[in-house]
Amino acid sequence: MYKLLSLTLPAALLATTTSLSAAETSYGYETVDGVEIFFREAGNPENPAVVLLHGFPSSSHQYRNLIDDLSDEYYLIAPDYPSFGASSFPSPDVYEYSFDNIAETVDAFLEQKGIDQFSMFIQDYGAPVGFRIAVEHPEKIEGLIIQNGNAYEEGVNPDTWEPIIHLWENGREDKHDQFIIDNVFSVEGLRWQYTHGTRNPDAILPDNWLLDHQFLSRPGMHDVQIGLFYDYRNNVAKYPEWQAYLREHQPPALVVWAKNDAFFPVPGAEGYLRDLKDVDYNILDTGHFALEEDGALIAEKMRGFLGKLHAE
Repeated sequence: MYKLLSLTLPAALLATTTSLSAAETSYGYETVDGVEIFFREAGNPENPAVVLLHGFPSSSHQYRNLIDDLSDEYYLIAPDYPSFGASSFPSPDVYEYSFDNIAETVDAFLEQKGIDQFSMFIQDYGAPVGFRIAVEHPEKIEGLIIQNGNAYEEGVNPDTWEPIIHLWENGREDKHDQFIIDNVFSVEGLRWQYTHGTRNPDAILPDNWLLDHQFLSRPGMHDVQIGLFYDYRNNVAKYPEWQAYLREHQPPALVVWAKNDAFFPVPGAEGYLRDLKDVDYNILDTGHFALEEDGALIAEKMRGFLGKLHAE
């Protein structure tokens, strides 16, 4: 059994698992190699499955409304990665916090849940997790919904990524770690990630960054998350492999890209047009977490995309 660091969960996330129906979301845990993976799911499991992979610094919470919008026709499931959201936070002494290992955990989670054919919604960190799974199991992927889930070097903004690029080039330094803690992990830094580039920042739910800040404030979490920032360099190194997967397997794709994302600009979206033949391509006037402002539009686009996909 993994040694767990202390975990304090908001009452809103301590929901009791209930029976599934198309109209309600259920919450539960699945033990994967000793790690308790929290997930939310809704819809009839006999319907086409959509796996929702979240970004940083969020969790499955970012998909709460999308799940409600689509669960009448589709089975949707959104896990929290280890140490994210309401999933357990095993000590780094016993769990390797790398994108390789997180992807293995999510892959095993899906296998245990019996989900072997699915579309994937990938956003931010969801891209490096999801593409690892897709490369390993191309036969399982029915389609991709890509919301600022990057697989191209030109999709990385060197200005906003400068603190992380510095980390890649120089390794861990106490002074630089503290800079990241003060500017990225603070309430104000997290709020900025959700509101920057949105049409109406005052309409973005504060629960998003307040929940994220609570989770990021757990003892030992800053070190783990900065370690994942450092490991992200290995994602960039895998971009050619992911692009080769796209060219070879040609998964149908819906791109819903936020053009005002400070981290992943529009050239990242344009890369998919080069490598894929079947792309429903949409550029949205909003920020990094596009579901917060354009959730209804994205749900409508997904309903059309998935309906066409499963009618074939």
